[in-house]
Amino acid sequence: MKKELKQITIKIITTMKQIIVLTIISLCLFACTSSADKKEKANLAIAEKYMLAVETKNVALMDSLLADTYIGYGPSVGDSVNKEEAISSWKDNAENLYESIEYTRSKELAVTVKEGEAIGDWVLNWAYLTIKYKIGKNPVHLWVNIVYRIENGKIVQSRTFYNEADVLRQLRYSIDPPQQIE
Repeated sequence: MKKELKQITIKIITTMKQIIVLTIISLCLFACTSSADKKEKANLAIAEKYMLAVETKNVALMDSLLADTYIGYGPSVGDSVNKEEAISSWKDNAENLYESIEYTRSKELAVTVKEGEAIGDWVLNWAYLTIKYKIGKNPVHLWVNIVYRIENGKIVQSRTFYNEADVLRQLRYSIDPPQQIE
């Protein structure tokens, strides 16, 4: 009887140890996941606020979301702007060019790159935009891909990609090849 009681006690203690170890591991995994999820959600919220600022032409909100060291690239290879240039350009476009900008479809993804040239926290945005102009031109519909790098709650870098030739075509511009000299 004593031997059986001792074996039962050992089994109970072993089972309790296993439960405690599994509970500790589960809590650690939950804490790590929870922290990463909070960071991703915060970064998504920053990018979404910036997109709202674009859509509502809210230059003050844009200014508050861009880091002082901000640099934006694209859509063309040689295009780049710093924060002051980006804010100035958007202010001018909001006042003089765009009647409205509408994100009709949009998907975002937050990622953290841990090594390599692109280390950091990024938010990727794929969107379908409709832009209406004040000067009576037809609206433009375009697919846009924008990638935001976020540090300390601010956008420090962005890369914008869209088909510029398609936008010009929709605005009724034509692109003619250069004439050959014979």
